[in-house]
Amino acid sequence: MGLARYIALRVAWAVVVSFIIVTLTFVLLAAAPNPSVQEAATQAALQGGDPQEAAERERELRGLNEPIHVRYVDYVVSVYTLDWGWSEHRSQPVTDALWQGLYYTAQYSIPWTILTLLLGPLVGLYSAANMYSWKDHAATGFAFFGYAIPNFFFAIVLLLIFGVWINWVPTYYQTDAPVFSLDNAIQLALPVFVLVTGSIGAIMRVSRNESAEFMNADFMKTAKAKGVSTFRAYAYHVLRPTMVPLSTTVVGQLLAIFWGSSLLVEVVFGIPGLGRVTYDALIAQDTNLVLGATLFFTFIAVVGNLIEDLVFTIMDPRISYDDR
Repeated sequence: MGLARYIALRVAWAVVVSFIIVTLTFVLLAAAPNPSVQEAATQAALQGGDPQEAAERERELRGLNEPIHVRYVDYVVSVYTLDWGWSEHRSQPVTDALWQGLYYTAQYSIPWTILTLLLGPLVGLYSAANMYSWKDHAATGFAFFGYAIPNFFFAIVLLLIFGVWINWVPTYYQTDAPVFSLDNAIQLALPVFVLVTGSIGAIMRVSRNESAEFMNADFMKTAKAKGVSTFRAYAYHVLRPTMVPLSTTVVGQLLAIFWGSSLLVEVVFGIPGLGRVTYDALIAQDTNLVLGATLFFTFIAVVGNLIEDLVFTIMDPRISYDDR
């Protein structure tokens, strides 16, 4: 099997996975009671009307009395054409609400992702090069600290110190600050630091263990015997093969942080990003917006896993396409 066919099969499988997820969300929605129908029946009862008639009218208005296969086809078409409905509590289309949230999420997600990809493998390599020294113990302690401490708790502590006591950063996100400005960089410094600290631990530990294995390999001894510089030996003969197994950890770790920790950090710092949009939608029981946010993060996970598989295969030519 060639690379082109392997990529085509992986893309096709990603489409199938997304289709299965969309189908499951439709089944869950069809099985759950519709809050709009219940609200219409309640309003009719409070106003002295017929709750049953109001519920039937609401079901007809929303197309819920159509056959299940017709509703399923309409749902799938709407999902893949990005017609994700109307957000009741934000009074705007769901896609517009998600795009507005993504605008603020991207402002801190891009910096912390870049910093994590740069610092994680390098700190792990530095720790392996100084194994069992105080430098190794300091880097390991930093990794365990970031991995162990909950992001939302760490964010609250830093916000209390630097926002309330020292007053270096604003305690609440200012949406009127220009994206590329010093004010915006200052107010995003703590969210970026918290997320980098939380994501760098696992990547650093995997990088350290993999680098330690390659440092004692025969090709590394040969490179040193030939007089290869330390920088080239570490960068080309150690860091490069380390990135192959590390790529799986990186994608999984970043997706987990992006989905889970970003929500909590946005709530703590008051950032109106995707996490805060999802949290407010859950509180307001806005079904369309919650479903849209779930589909958005699901599609990101599917695309992330697809990129992980492709990068993993391309970086290591020894991997056979037939085995995957």
